[in-house]
Amino acid sequence: MKSMTWLIHLMLPNWRRILLALILSTLTITSHIGLMATSAYLLARAALHPPILDLMVTIVGVRFFGLSRAVFRYLERYVSHDVTFRVLSQIRVKFYQGLEPLAPARLLNFQSGDLLSRIVADVEIQQNFFLRVFAPPFVALLVLFGYGFFLARYDLRFSFILAACFLVAGLGVPLGIKSLGQGGGRQIVALKAELNTQVADSLLGITELVAYGQDQAHLAKIQLTDKNLMDQQRRTAWLSALSSTLTGMIANLGLWLVLVLGILLVEKGKLSGVNLGMLALGTFSSFEALYPLSLVPHHLEQSRAAADRLLELIEAKSAVQDDGADSPQPKGLDFSFEDMSFRYDQDQPWALKNLTFRIPYQGKVAIVGQSGAGKTSIVNLLLRFWEYDEGRIDLGGHSIREYTQEDARGFIGVVTQRTHLFNATIRENLLLAKPEATDEELIRVAQQAKLHDFILSTPQGYDSLVGEGGFKLSGGQRQRLAIARVLLRNAPILILDEAMAGLDPLTEREVMDEVYQLMEGRTTLVITHRLTGLEKMDEILVLDKGQIVERGKHAELLRQKGLYHKMWEMATIFN
Repeated sequence: MKSMTWLIHLMLPNWRRILLALILSTLTITSHIGLMATSAYLLARAALHPPILDLMVTIVGVRFFGLSRAVFRYLERYVSHDVTFRVLSQIRVKFYQGLEPLAPARLLNFQSGDLLSRIVADVEIQQNFFLRVFAPPFVALLVLFGYGFFLARYDLRFSFILAACFLVAGLGVPLGIKSLGQGGGRQIVALKAELNTQVADSLLGITELVAYGQDQAHLAKIQLTDKNLMDQQRRTAWLSALSSTLTGMIANLGLWLVLVLGILLVEKGKLSGVNLGMLALGTFSSFEALYPLSLVPHHLEQSRAAADRLLELIEAKSAVQDDGADSPQPKGLDFSFEDMSFRYDQDQPWALKNLTFRIPYQGKVAIVGQSGAGKTSIVNLLLRFWEYDEGRIDLGGHSIREYTQEDARGFIGVVTQRTHLFNATIRENLLLAKPEATDEELIRVAQQAKLHDFILSTPQGYDSLVGEGGFKLSGGQRQRLAIARVLLRNAPILILDEAMAGLDPLTEREVMDEVYQLMEGRTTLVITHRLTGLEKMDEILVLDKGQIVERGKHAELLRQKGLYHKMWEMATIFN
């Protein structure tokens, strides 16, 4: 019920449009009833050969209901879909607002394909909530009361027949279909999410799947999921056909009951014979309001399942919470760790233990160590992606917890090993760092990053597409684009997290020269397991199992013959 309350709450701001859509939908069905009833009345009157002028009002009525039904149907679809799209827009915004603070700490247990499925498929399913769940019962009730009141003018028993048939077709049939298709809607949502995840994984990892010969096995998994989904959808289609058949049978039964009662009343002289066909066909036409009701439980189950998946992320608490206070003014732009300890989960070992070091304003410190030593955890804490457990981290003379997440990240520019580029233009990828930047600023930072000449050589220049993940660019060009973004951001603190990993030696030397220029005038933290160029660092910290085991300058650490010296020797051998 919580998910349904959430959806209804999102609909409430549009209550005027919702009311208008319900009225228009009721008028559409009323016009259909009027068209069929008036046509039957016209045929019955015409069979008695009255003067043509006596039929003119009825003829106009047939034309009016025929035209008005089309007009009301168009307006109803326009307004109801407008409401639906407005609600979907709100859901997407709510989902992103809930998702963004969770990255990356709370999203580690979710696959990218699953997240994509939630923001696309699960949101799209909610279009059925108003159109196929919320509106049909209200419209059916309005039609029942409206046409039931009309029938009561001739005989109250006509209204009882209509109410009984509406009760069976509008409540009994949906409950029966629900019992036959129990859990089908939830299974369809789960299977769609699983299929979307598998397809997304195959697209993102197609190279690895082919390289390791797992492409056919992964394809078989997708085919099995697809088959299960098709079976569920086929079952839903069968239930839909069954429900339409049962509703049609009850509609015909209602017609015959009205017809039989009407014949008895005509024989007793209590009903005019020309009204008999009008009442029977009008009753039959009123069942148009009931056909959508049979699958309301199925669509409701789908909407609830999809909404539950959305709320799972929207209501999740982020790993880092701002206290609501304004960020302090930093006293300089140095940062320090004092006896800081951190682990990703209470059941896991310490990722960092009793870490103590300081980087002064415009200082240059490198942290080296093997994979898994805890280097990237330091970056995650500085960017406030996670909260540390013990000790203290200071930024600009204040605890980093006193800053809001946005303000803390505003001081820091990061170049990582895997620079994420969107499937957009070079210009758009650069503007992520500063959306209001001018063309002159973009050209300046591209020139500083030695990227401008390459951009001009492309067919569309700065409007050239880089492809998904930047696959149209080389490794060096992607890193230069990342450097250009950091230059455009102009952050006073620079973090290089394995920024040279994956580059060939020649490209690495070229990019390193640009990176050293980037360090000038900035407080810099270099995190790497490669020891190239560390001679220029003010201090080097050697990290092992989350603790600093050695510290000093490059030459000092080599003389100590410790872990740093072993890493240097290994790097020399492989180079």
